[in-house]
Amino acid sequence: MFDYAVGIHPYQGVFYSRVADYAKFGFNRFYYLGSKYKIIDKKKIGKSPYLSDETSYANALTQLKADKNGTFINLVTMQNHMPYDTQYHKNHSKWLPTSVSEGTDKGTVATYTTGLTYTDKAVKQFIKQINKIQKPITVVFYGDHLPGIYNNSMAKDGTKLHETDYFIYSNTYAREHGARTLTSNTKVVSPNDFMAMVAEQTNSKVTPYLALMTKVYEDSPAVSINTGQNNSTASLQFTNSKG
Repeated sequence: MFDYAVGIHPYQGVFYSRVADYAKFGFNRFYYLGSKYKIIDKKKIGKSPYLSDETSYANALTQLKADKNGTFINLVTMQNHMPYDTQYHKNHSKWLPTSVSEGTDKGTVATYTTGLTYTDKAVKQFIKQINKIQKPITVVFYGDHLPGIYNNSMAKDGTKLHETDYFIYSNTYAREHGARTLTSNTKVVSPNDFMAMVAEQTNSKVTPYLALMTKVYEDSPAVSINTGQNNSTASLQFTNSKG
């Protein structure tokens, strides 16, 4: 399906052995700070130490426009990563919550939600840009976990902290050439379902393995790995909330 694979991470590449792992997974290039493949259009928001989502999407767009065939891009952003210092954004007080659970800091929540507003704007602009590109592009957007800034029942439930929003979007060209929007089995899914979901949304021909993955996605509940306290144990946890 793809002739080329690119990893983009506008931060250091050493964490989680990303440099070695991307190579083992067969990625052709990995763009990170300090790599021989340079991160471009470096922008930060306020006093944040992290490069913005605007920077992340600018680098992805550069790859998409340079691509002559099919490219898979794995983009890991950093803009809204912890810590959530109230000094990052001058306008964070605009997003102060009216109430929080005892032990939760309003300023921390406001800093995080301020970052989300910038993300919303960057995503909206990114979608506008890919809609102008005359080739099929499908985006899978999701988070790995919610921030550990809340002192409530959710903070004590590892499953809830990993129930993040996601969307799968096909650009205008893709939809004009057969892509569609999934409407079933999309409520709660696992990240390992995304490959099958994209193939189904884009009406792509699939291998026997991907056909099996599609069957698992359609017929099985979403699954996550619960590592237990201090990662001492590991078990599978299922939910039947698909639909």
